[in-house]
Amino acid sequence: MKEAKIIAICNQKGGVGKTTTTVNLGIGLAKEGKRVLVIDADPQGDLTTCLGWKNGDELQTTLADLMNKTLTERPIGKGEGILHHEEGVDLLPSNLELSAMEMNLVNAMSRELTLKNCLKEIKKDYEYILIDCMPSLGMITVNALAAADSVMIPVQAQYLPAKGMTQLVQTIGKVQRTLNPDLRIDGIVLTLVDGRTNLAKQTLHILRNQYGNRMKIYSSQIPVAVKAAETSFQGKSIYAYDKNSSVAKAYENLTKEVIRNGEKTRDRLRTSEAR
Repeated sequence: MKEAKIIAICNQKGGVGKTTTTVNLGIGLAKEGKRVLVIDADPQGDLTTCLGWKNGDELQTTLADLMNKTLTERPIGKGEGILHHEEGVDLLPSNLELSAMEMNLVNAMSRELTLKNCLKEIKKDYEYILIDCMPSLGMITVNALAAADSVMIPVQAQYLPAKGMTQLVQTIGKVQRTLNPDLRIDGIVLTLVDGRTNLAKQTLHILRNQYGNRMKIYSSQIPVAVKAAETSFQGKSIYAYDKNSSVAKAYENLTKEVIRNGEKTRDRLRTSEAR
């Protein structure tokens, strides 16, 4: 059995649709028959809430607990801390305890690799693991990048992304050089696209000019919609909430793009190994 592909969904700017993308891409992959784990790597616990666990502080076991076990070299039980969502994805939840974990990591040995070591056994049970990163480039986000095979960057269409993107790409480059040489950027996905304005076109133009030769820009664009925002209160995906909406169709297309890209990458690796 192949080990999971781990994708960090990352942008240090908040409000760009990271959590919505993690939920709907994760459940989209599950609908395609893939075994999927989504990880909430944000102490705010938005992903945990979005999937229906409203009282994060009452959860018995969270990501912070498992990382703490890894730090203190205690074994993690099979399936420990993992919650099962009715739409076919598993969740490793978080709450504010993750903020304390970030502080604990500062003086820890191999502090940037704690999450990677934590996922060593867990990832054997999945085909895809999506990590919803917090909107900062702190120690937990660096852990997510060190553990990941690739990065997906959601970028809000109403926001000219040049400055923030530069910082993020520099951080990813530093992680590649020092911690995870195999890390690659899968691509940029444009979110909160309002078809009635020219902002999306302007943003896309800037992204293509500055990054188009270095990374893929997904052709699937996620439209802005009230329905998408409402799903976070319902504890379900856009597919369960409004399967015929433009947002559901966009995430369906993005899911297929992600699967296709994964297959192309595997084929390329096989070809280079055969040589």
